[in-house]
Amino acid sequence: MSEANGPASTVDTQGRVIEPTAEQLAAVNYDANGLVPAIVQDVETGAVLMMAWMNAETLQLSLAEGRTVFWSRSRSEVWRKGDTSGDRQWIQQASYDCDADTLLFRVRQEGAGACHTGEYSCFFRDFGA
Repeated sequence: MSEANGPASTVDTQGRVIEPTAEQLAAVNYDANGLVPAIVQDVETGAVLMMAWMNAETLQLSLAEGRTVFWSRSRSEVWRKGDTSGDRQWIQQASYDCDADTLLFRVRQEGAGACHTGEYSCFFRDFGA
């Protein structure tokens, strides 16, 4: 990715290590609890895999490590996706929306999938079906 199109990045062994600018990090709008929603999408299929929460620390960890790292609201701790399940998510691209209040991570999904139920995507239940 060129600097004109976004932050510089290098390819890690499986994910991308993304080097955001200070301005880009400062632009993110967190809620009153210091959290921002992060949508995770399969880079190859376009399927939305999950939504989780990030704080400033886990956003920076995700970009630095090339894999998704979230904030667990229920456990009040940093949560590296796949550390216990093996279902890691390797970041290929990271974006923020026009209001800078939602993040989007395009990933290569490792293992069985993103959902703790064993489904590939957390969005496997359709209304009206």
